[in-house]
Amino acid sequence: MSFTELDHHYMARAIELASKGRFTTAPNPNVGSVIVRDGEIIGEGYHRQAGGPHAEVLALRQAGHLASGATCYVTLEPCSHYGRTGPCALALVNAGVKKVIVAMLDPNPLVAGKGIQLLKDAGIDVQIGLLEDKARALNPGFLSRMERKKPYIRLKLATSLDGRIALSNGKSQWISSAESRSDVQLMRAQAHAILSTATTVLSDNARLTVRSEGLSIPSLDDGSVRQPIRVILDRCLKLTGQELLFSQNGPIVLVHDKQFKPAFEHPQLRFIALDADESGLNLNDLLSLLAEEHINDLWVEAGAVLAGALWQAGLVDELIVYQAPVLLGDKAKAMLQLPDYSELTEAQHFVWTSVETLGPDLKLTARLKPCLPE
Repeated sequence: MSFTELDHHYMARAIELASKGRFTTAPNPNVGSVIVRDGEIIGEGYHRQAGGPHAEVLALRQAGHLASGATCYVTLEPCSHYGRTGPCALALVNAGVKKVIVAMLDPNPLVAGKGIQLLKDAGIDVQIGLLEDKARALNPGFLSRMERKKPYIRLKLATSLDGRIALSNGKSQWISSAESRSDVQLMRAQAHAILSTATTVLSDNARLTVRSEGLSIPSLDDGSVRQPIRVILDRCLKLTGQELLFSQNGPIVLVHDKQFKPAFEHPQLRFIALDADESGLNLNDLLSLLAEEHINDLWVEAGAVLAGALWQAGLVDELIVYQAPVLLGDKAKAMLQLPDYSELTEAQHFVWTSVETLGPDLKLTARLKPCLPE
């Protein structure tokens, strides 16, 4: 389809709006909408929180009666089903919108083209595909859950310049700078869930919550910061319920071997029992189960064993390394526990997608790519 320069401008604004919801919308996708009439924006909105008004509805409210005969730009196909809110496609029809430009179709089977068809059946001109790549980038977790039936996984590591995450005695606080640690809080706040291990919880007395003091993190409608679900791999049920983890607000999931039985209860805790073998819990089964429970994004903060297992299994979608300008030496602990490769072609290769400076540190973001040819 042929889109004008103004079409690109208005859709870019809708994408900018959508990104504002990234701290609060889970498990729903981030969506933005702009309504234009006679070359002027008359309404705009973005989805803020599950159960709240969708982007199109907020934009229509702002536009009022002027929406009749206008053009609506929206980053994701308008929904066509009744959930906690009514269908956005029907709201656009009832408002008398003349044209709808959609960045991308919704892969959710509850929508998946039905919203577009509803609009077309009402005689609305519908165009699809404007800035689709940028629209997809808004929702990697939601799209992963819908298209691959697993959450989108970001593996976070804080390392020295020589790739070490702790001294040989286990001490690691703090390798990274205060600026890097603040950025980690921002990344946690955008994650739907945090994945870690009982070993990490016990060794660091970790809370794994979002600490928002001094940071610009939007709050939920009740004024609180959305806390990610904390998913802890505790194969042998070593945690007792007395750890600092359990004193913080927010849901917790302990994942354990079916052979072991929980010995305590907690109001925000539930247990998931999985099959396990000599290599540990079945990570593929876990990811499938988390997707079924509508978890979009997993932010992984763990030691070398889990990090290595996820990487080796090809389950990591993004690797995020906070690298400090310090050398810890070859006796310090490596950031990933991986096999002893005999050929370079056996190793998984990656591509850098961004490099940032945070105080004295570097934040390096990479994605996997196929192994290089021999």
